[in-house]
Amino acid sequence: MFDVKWERPLHQAPGTVRPAIAPGRVVVHERGTRLVCLDAVDGSVRWDVPIGTWPRAIVIAGARCLVLPQLPRELVCLDLDTGRREWTVELDGFVGHLVVAGGVVLAGGWRGYRPVRLYDVESGRLLATADVHTVRPAVVDGGFLTGTPGGTEVRLLDGRDLSAVAAWTLPEPLADPDHRRAFTPVGGRFLVRCGRRGFAEVGRPEVVAHADHDLTSDAPHVVGGRVWLRERLGYTTVADGRVGWRFAEVGQTLVGRVQPAGEGFLVPGGAGTLFHLDRDGQVRERVQVGRRISAVREHGPDGLLVLTKGTLLALGSRLG
Repeated sequence: MFDVKWERPLHQAPGTVRPAIAPGRVVVHERGTRLVCLDAVDGSVRWDVPIGTWPRAIVIAGARCLVLPQLPRELVCLDLDTGRREWTVELDGFVGHLVVAGGVVLAGGWRGYRPVRLYDVESGRLLATADVHTVRPAVVDGGFLTGTPGGTEVRLLDGRDLSAVAAWTLPEPLADPDHRRAFTPVGGRFLVRCGRRGFAEVGRPEVVAHADHDLTSDAPHVVGGRVWLRERLGYTTVADGRVGWRFAEVGQTLVGRVQPAGEGFLVPGGAGTLFHLDRDGQVRERVQVGRRISAVREHGPDGLLVLTKGTLLALGSRLG
């Protein structure tokens, strides 16, 4: 099912921030205080720099890599090719969210600890500040989509001065996925989790569908024409606005995002198993990676990047 292309020991337990991926590059935090850029093909090191402890966010934006380490409290911009620091902004507390759109960087708003701030991506110059408590913002044309956890309003902030330019009401309170993605783009629309069991489309007044079980706060994601709603121990799927089949595995918590796999789906399990499902949700194959999995990402057209207990694996798929 998969071949190991390369393996990188991280010498630390997996954190909450996943590796950042760009064409030909993988950037990962390791050894407690280092940020490393790896070649996506063979896993060789392109650069290795000190960055601080447990980043809250790593974002690749064009030729730059932006990082929010937990300590020291600063926003760092690195050259993606060399790892050289282009600029550093000192922060006065926990910031959490980090989103880049074109020529600007938005940081802040996490748990309401600090306001949202807008910086110039080339210089780090402060452009604007707004007192906003929000889930992780999403980038839209000309601005940022925001929403207060537990609130029922989603607002669009202008990407130049952070002023509110539009607002929509959700049918149920917005779930709080903390540092993870809250808004799921689907074409020109955005899906959000709201209430205990539902999800909605921003700008529409009704819930699209309710699951039969309580859901986690994770944003919905769309794979193979189905919306996948995360439960504590599994997933509920929705197609054409109707609840479909449900997948759960006894004794194993499912983690990460579902991935497309041949004619079906690949669902990662926390105990180290990758479940290959067919289009009807039946298990075709179980592959034991051998370590506890914390995240899975697409890696090129036919591969996966798997974050395990202390190791980063690049897998090449042999699925038909």
